[in-house]
Amino acid sequence: MSTDGINRSEIEQIVRKIVVARIGTAGRPEAPALRVDASARHLHVSKEDLETLFGPGYELKVHRPLFQEGNYAAQETVTIIGPRSRLISNLRILGPLRKKTQVELAFTDAISLGFDNLPVRISGDTAGTPGALLMGPRGVLEIKEGVIRAAIHVHMNPAEAAYYGVRQGDMMKLRIGGPAALTFERVAVRIDPTSRLNVHMDTDEANACGLHLTKEIELIK
Repeated sequence: MSTDGINRSEIEQIVRKIVVARIGTAGRPEAPALRVDASARHLHVSKEDLETLFGPGYELKVHRPLFQEGNYAAQETVTIIGPRSRLISNLRILGPLRKKTQVELAFTDAISLGFDNLPVRISGDTAGTPGALLMGPRGVLEIKEGVIRAAIHVHMNPAEAAYYGVRQGDMMKLRIGGPAALTFERVAVRIDPTSRLNVHMDTDEANACGLHLTKEIELIK
């Protein structure tokens, strides 16, 4: 068999590199499946506030389950009234119930409602944020604070966090490829044993990167 001028030593080096590369690839854990979702404007509501809006003893009805186990889009919607009496109807409630009521909007939603500088916050961090009026079929509720632009974030369980080498509250990067390629620099890490690997961004962010048109997605530490 001709080696076309390549000596035995060179052949052995080539074979060794191929074998090492294959062993190295086989030894690395498989990357967990990553899902990225665009989260439309919505409302999280407490039991007390739900009853103010829909009546005593009212319980949410499931419209459709969400990717994170136990979470769902409810059938119920409300109208939100912002500064200067601007409003958006059909603000959907997401379940299950929370301890504190909170509204999550995209930037264009905030502008439409009259909020000039709505803060970007992680869900639950509502201290010092604006309030609004919420109108349901059985009552009107004024929340003094709790209207935010939700920061882009990634849910993961401890095993997935170990794979990426991150801790609660760390920041990661999310690279979206395709015609409108974009890299998000501050993706907040949220770790919970019940979570599944899932990035949440708002509808403005999803439209900016053409999320629905691309399959090139990479989460980077």
